[in-house]
Amino acid sequence: MMMAPLGPHVPVLLTPILAAAAPVSGTWLDGTFGGGGYARALLDAGAERVIGIDRDPAALALAAAWAGDFGTRLDLRSGRFGDLARIAVEAEAPRLSGVVLDIGVSSMQIDRPERGFSFQKDGPLDMRMEQAGPSAADLVNGLGERELADLLFQYGEERASRRIARAIVADRRNAPFETTLQLAGLIERLLPRPKPGQPHAATRSFQALRIAVNDELGELVRGLAAAEEVLAPGGWLAVVTFHSLEDRIVKRFLQARSGAAPRASRHAPETADAVPRFALSPRKAVLPSEAEVLANPRARSAKLRMARRLEAPAQPFDPAALVLPEIALRGMGA
Repeated sequence: MMMAPLGPHVPVLLTPILAAAAPVSGTWLDGTFGGGGYARALLDAGAERVIGIDRDPAALALAAAWAGDFGTRLDLRSGRFGDLARIAVEAEAPRLSGVVLDIGVSSMQIDRPERGFSFQKDGPLDMRMEQAGPSAADLVNGLGERELADLLFQYGEERASRRIARAIVADRRNAPFETTLQLAGLIERLLPRPKPGQPHAATRSFQALRIAVNDELGELVRGLAAAEEVLAPGGWLAVVTFHSLEDRIVKRFLQARSGAAPRASRHAPETADAVPRFALSPRKAVLPSEAEVLANPRARSAKLRMARRLEAPAQPFDPAALVLPEIALRGMGA
């Protein structure tokens, strides 16, 4: 299949990241390389080296056209950012000056109908970032009604999940779901027409399927833990999220690892897990400016959370403490 032309990939909330980390130096890891916007900006700002990780082979193939301009300063690696600790060691960079994670689907993936991420353009119902393993169509056509409804509700926060799941199961008896517009059309028929300014009716369902296909929440939890492991004291963790599920995980992780999470009792003895490993900087999420949203509408739902690594050694933590959706915890074996 011929690939559609790429739209521009614009890194979100880049300016506040560079401003907080100035002067940028040392070795950084861009765990969601995509179009390379963060990596190039970090190199231009003074990073000696950036390790770029992406699970999507198409992203790394596109970067080959310009990565050579940076020589050995840009080190591209295929893999998931949940494995960034192992990848950093393999790249002979076990202590990093910074880790940047831009969570979720990239504009390059959305803008290619053949990747199956968009409900606005027809393409195969795919959504696989690695282009391997079970697809969204496999889930839609193979899960039972209850499992499908739970997936849509827990990963997409879709209040009409049971109605949608029931309709999907009924329709697939006649013909399997194979394309994005086939599924989006069913959801549009079921739900009220969105008012001006509201998201498309299929937004939450497509988000849920994408998260499930790519184990995005599991990867996020593993990536946060790995960043704690490999960041040097004083190193920066910067995470950009685009919906509430992701942001809640990052917020709770950083609260717990900075000592800002509430304790059951202030008189209780401090445990090893309560020793701060990060300092929040700033303490609250950073939102895009009006100018950035006007220039890049996809930034409107973004949130940036940043923290600086402290001296305390990394410590295992229980994913259940992050209040993950039940199906995500089951997938992680928790």
